[in-house]
Amino acid sequence: MIPIRTLAETTTPDGSKFSLHEHDGDYFLRINGQQLMSGTWTLSERLLADYGCPKGEKRNNMRVLIGGLGLGFTLKRVLELAGENAQVVVAELLPEVVEWNRTHLQGVNGKLLDDPRVKIFHGDVYECIVGAAGAKNKWDAMLLDVDNGPTGLVQPQNSQLYDHSGYDLIWNALSPGGIAAFWAATMERGLDKPLQREGFWTECYAVKAHENAKKAAHRIYTAQRPEGKEKPTFRAKKKRGKKGPKLGRYKKRGRR
Repeated sequence: MIPIRTLAETTTPDGSKFSLHEHDGDYFLRINGQQLMSGTWTLSERLLADYGCPKGEKRNNMRVLIGGLGLGFTLKRVLELAGENAQVVVAELLPEVVEWNRTHLQGVNGKLLDDPRVKIFHGDVYECIVGAAGAKNKWDAMLLDVDNGPTGLVQPQNSQLYDHSGYDLIWNALSPGGIAAFWAATMERGLDKPLQREGFWTECYAVKAHENAKKAAHRIYTAQRPEGKEKPTFRAKKKRGKKGPKLGRYKKRGRR
């Protein structure tokens, strides 16, 4: 039996153990012993780029933000789609993951980090979203593979992406017509409707883990900011106060 080799380990900000392994030529990442991604099951990572990137001539000069480097397969597909004037920023929270791609994974996708269109941001993808929301240069595509979905957070702080304030930032960080794509391990019933209430056009794609899989295991959700459309004003549903002679209806403002 061919043994599994542990090539490198590090610790995430919340104290979780994050590790890179190799088995019979395949590389994979684990967090606290649970496998996150593999070099042979890459279809959904590549489709994240297909569904999230703009179509046609917009690809020539598109600005793309990728949340999470992983094994580099989303980055690889983006560069296949992108024109020579495109700008691609990969936000990676763990500098060790970038180093692993340059060393252990150089023969996989590590060489893509030297592409002149690529820039690595060492930090939280949330910072890149906040920065674009208040700047002139927006993202044409945001490809977010930082969790297993809103109900399967890899890092607890990522919950700030999946509430009203987070969706508001995403709207303001996208160019008109721009798309944010979310990778999810399984169906997330509570994701598309909140995005629709925020004014996004949404789609949900059922995708296989690999080409030969019989069933679609994962989901990719896209949220497009419509061109020429103002963002609707957010209002929470009305709630009734407790019954009593002096108590009436009241309106609660949405908040984080």
